[in-house]
Amino acid sequence: MTVSGKRNIFILSVAAMLVVASQSAFSQSSQSGRFTVEFTNDRIAPSHWVLTLNRDGSGHFHADPPKSTTPQKPTIEVNGEDRDIQLSKEFTAQIFTEAQQHKWFNQKCESGAKVAFQGWKKLSYSGPEGQGSCQFNYSQDKQIQALGESLIGVAETLREGARLELLLQHDRLGLDQEMQYIYDSAKDGRLKEICAIKGILQRLADDDELLERVRKRAKTLLAQSGS
Repeated sequence: MTVSGKRNIFILSVAAMLVVASQSAFSQSSQSGRFTVEFTNDRIAPSHWVLTLNRDGSGHFHADPPKSTTPQKPTIEVNGEDRDIQLSKEFTAQIFTEAQQHKWFNQKCESGAKVAFQGWKKLSYSGPEGQGSCQFNYSQDKQIQALGESLIGVAETLREGARLELLLQHDRLGLDQEMQYIYDSAKDGRLKEICAIKGILQRLADDDELLERVRKRAKTLLAQSGS
């Protein structure tokens, strides 16, 4: 092979490597992006929480501890939270699709209507396509309003998961009532993404020392969540 031929092969090889690298970078870029929802309502506990979510469903949940200075009731309550989470691909894809449809939240979300205060929901997106955020108590955009309600449902699910962990450790008899509440709330839609607490549900389902009702509900919830 001539020197010229070897040079051409080398050039083609380098070009091919650059194309592959470019495609890989594009693929990683298209999969990046982060969604965040921040909730604030001083009338309830927790009064403030933040949930961040990546395109693959991984994310993080942080809830501030209660601000109340009144003596604590003799009940087991969840304080602050700081944990990694994993949501379903379907739910996550819907969130990112709606973020794109709403121009990465570069628009007004709040309706300004005189309705009962439900808590401030701040939706944010940051990624290679752009970034933006909007905040609302109530939105006349049905998709935005429904998204806010669904995310509150996810936060409630995560809180219930943390409560189950505490009850398993400190008050096993209390699991019976709590599991009934979770079962009913998942059924009527108050709780979303039960798959996010499959770890504690699996522990309950596998614990032979728990009430059969508790184990049965845990198994049912796991099956319904696709776990």
